[in-house]
Amino acid sequence: MMLTVNPPGAISKSQAAFLGNITLFCKLPSAAIHRKLPAGIHCNLPSWKDSRKLTTHHLVSHRVAPKRWLCQSSGSVSSDDEYRSSRNIAISLFRRYRNVIDRGGGDNLKEFISAGVNAYALGCTDEGLRKELIAMKESGIEIEAMQNYGGSTSLKSKICAEEVDECILWLSIIFITILCTPQPTIVRWSSTPPVSDDVLHQWKGFCALIANAYYIRGMAWLPVKTLQLEQMAVVGRAEEPSVVASRMRLVFSTLEVVSPQWPRV
Repeated sequence: MMLTVNPPGAISKSQAAFLGNITLFCKLPSAAIHRKLPAGIHCNLPSWKDSRKLTTHHLVSHRVAPKRWLCQSSGSVSSDDEYRSSRNIAISLFRRYRNVIDRGGGDNLKEFISAGVNAYALGCTDEGLRKELIAMKESGIEIEAMQNYGGSTSLKSKICAEEVDECILWLSIIFITILCTPQPTIVRWSSTPPVSDDVLHQWKGFCALIANAYYIRGMAWLPVKTLQLEQMAVVGRAEEPSVVASRMRLVFSTLEVVSPQWPRV
């Protein structure tokens, strides 16, 4: 049975009319649905065979102008070239990932998320971008750091395997979070699934729990223990609390970027 999502009263009447007749776009693991989700939601993800029947749409968001997702590059790759190839997209994402690691979250994290949303909308897959980064790692290419505000830098460093894995995991979580938003929050140019079945199985319940809290209860945080229990139910182990908290922050921040619910102060 498909139940509709009723968003919090803080959003506009037009948004409420739109969101009131749609469901979250993913299905939680059966072990977690009755344990943690409130009664207001049950979401169902179409099979990948069904997804291949989707038609190609224009790169738009129903509430955000297209130019929002074509974020400007602040590095050596020009804004005109940044999304011209999967290689350039991979470089853009990786440099922004490093920027978050080196300089902290906040605006840096939003920059990474915006680049990830662009990649989703343009039809990229997490494994496709992983292959691009691995190919660059194996060839010994050095990636230039993002420019500092008010100045420039020529610092370059090689890519390591651990960085690739974590960067692509972040990207996968962003992609799955978009799948957990009321449709069509971000329209995708390709019918190719953005993430593999295994990755989707591992993270869809995690992201949907957070999306559930965000849309239905107007929350911006969940108990870490709740999310650790979800991980235990799905993969039999849970990450450290600090790591789980950082994953949760990535999901909530993605929701704030692609589907803002409250006016900015």
